[in-house]
Amino acid sequence: MHKALSKGQGLRKRLKKRLSENTATQTVGVYNSFDIVGDIAIVKLTESSKEETKLAADAIMSCNKGVKTVLAQASKISGEYRLRDLVCIGGENKTSTVHREHGCFFNVDLEKCFFSPRLSGERLRISRLVQPEETVVNMFSGVGCFSVIIAKKVPTAKVYSIDINPHAVKFMRENIRINRVFGNVFPILGDSREIIEARFQSRADRVLMPLPEKALEYLPCAVSALKESGGWIHCHCFEHAVKTEESMEQAHAKIAQKFKKLTVDFEVPFSRVVRPVGPNWHQVEVDVRVKG
Repeated sequence: MHKALSKGQGLRKRLKKRLSENTATQTVGVYNSFDIVGDIAIVKLTESSKEETKLAADAIMSCNKGVKTVLAQASKISGEYRLRDLVCIGGENKTSTVHREHGCFFNVDLEKCFFSPRLSGERLRISRLVQPEETVVNMFSGVGCFSVIIAKKVPTAKVYSIDINPHAVKFMRENIRINRVFGNVFPILGDSREIIEARFQSRADRVLMPLPEKALEYLPCAVSALKESGGWIHCHCFEHAVKTEESMEQAHAKIAQKFKKLTVDFEVPFSRVVRPVGPNWHQVEVDVRVKG
């Protein structure tokens, strides 16, 4: 869940009791928008907010009764596993939790696995596109959120769920068990390009690519996984532009360039900005229909 307090009113009211008006305004500017995963809130810090971390963390927990832990991001997301350093600034000192989304439960350790609650709407949207009996390959599955939700919504679908992070695959196996989708979701540890080249050539009706950092690079591999009759690829990209429309146009152009080199016939019936990821940076999702 992405939580944005209405103009920070609830948080600011609590802070003003303890801080000057100027300091409270600076601090709430950081804390009035944050992510909630299970019973953990994740916030970003600035130099001006670090002095009041404990007070602001207490205010967040006071405004959100289900939050037991407040973690601050101590680094940017980086590395092959897309991880960030987290520091506990309030509540229980932990990084593991159980997150509920669309009727499913997901065990996750935020220190060891990438997880974004801001993709919740995208996970539901994709699950509604999957048809009965489809074979789906999820190239960057993490702890299995896309895969499990698809299997719950479309019980006859088969989802091959690949991730290179062994910790993520461990949690994925547990999430498959607790959501009772064993036999519908198949967890696979390894690099998705190597796995597809070895095992999934021309087998999929649909391929998911929810990793913007590598999606364009791995696009030829995704195409090779589709059946000869064609299918769907859901590709995520990071784009820098002032307007969201420009971000989508840039993503379309990059994907079209890739397909031109592959000499593959395709169309893009839908795209959207999934979320902002920084000043003038957007995560764009593009639905590509590859024709047979």
